Amino acid sequence: MPTFEWPWVFLALPLPYLVHHYLPEYEPRERALRVPFVPRLQALLGERAVRRARARSAVRLAGLILAWLLTLCALARPVQLGARIERQTAARDLLLAVDLSGSMSQTDLTPTGSAPLSRLDVVKRVVGSFIEQRQGDRLGLVVFGSAPFVQVPFTLDPSVVRRLLDETDVGMAGPQTALGDAVGLALRVLERSDAQSRVLIVLTDGNDTGSSVPPEQAARIAAARGVRLYLIGVGDPRTAGEEALNTAVLGKMAELTHGRFLLAGDAAALQSAYRQLDALEPVAHRVTGYQPRRALSYYPLAGVALVFGLAALARGGSAVRVLLGAPRRRRRARPLVESSAHG
Repeated sequence: MPTFEWPWVFLALPLPYLVHHYLPEYEPRERALRVPFVPRLQALLGERAVRRARARSAVRLAGLILAWLLTLCALARPVQLGARIERQTAARDLLLAVDLSGSMSQTDLTPTGSAPLSRLDVVKRVVGSFIEQRQGDRLGLVVFGSAPFVQVPFTLDPSVVRRLLDETDVGMAGPQTALGDAVGLALRVLERSDAQSRVLIVLTDGNDTGSSVPPEQAARIAAARGVRLYLIGVGDPRTAGEEALNTAVLGKMAELTHGRFLLAGDAAALQSAYRQLDALEPVAHRVTGYQPRRALSYYPLAGVALVFGLAALARGGSAVRVLLGAPRRRRRARPLVESSAHG
């Protein structure tokens, strides 16, 4: 349905009347014949000529009014609205933090029916499948070892996150586990997000052995910023030493942020952990709409040109002069006998 983007332009509709009514008339400085006996002159000219003159005046006035209306329509920017196009996108930013410390090379998460694989290889398989199902989510990837690094900033292309996750390797970020620093870096990435839901999923298989910020303190900062932590402990909880899972600290971090700590002792448990995350964090959607518009200003402009063109054709003169009632110039008649220079 056609509509106008600037309908307030039609406030200028009475402008010609106001100009005609309140501004003084233009009086050309030319000699004119003043006729004080108009009724008698009309009688001499005949009623038919008077009606014809009145009809021409009415047509001229109607043409001017129509041209003014069409001009206002063009200035009001008429547009044709198309069907509304809506796009549904996820209102969630999901950041993955993957541990690449030296202990991720252990092969205690062997998938069913497969040869022994390292913890990181199993994580890549399961997390890769999880990433591919996140259509509409903005995803990011942080890797950490002795120090954390942003591997992938937020993107709507899950294939990019999957490919760059596959390119990671054990020890590329250092041999230690800087869990607290990884959470801190992830919070700096998430603070630039305006999504309704901001989630951080951390996969780690050991204690924090090299952070400048204690993990629990990082969790308190996350809670203050409205970020939920979901921590997945990868590996055997019975492992001793620096590679042992500190389930108490991980559980406390999840509790502080109203998140959850999930223990993945094997590949099946890791897949189950991600299924639980799907249930815990349903995808929130937001709808963005766009309505295409097609400009129609050329239609009223063409109408204005048509009005002036018809007036010009009818009188054989300038269109503006015709609508304003200006008289046509008449050719001077050549004298029947031209005077000779010799008399």
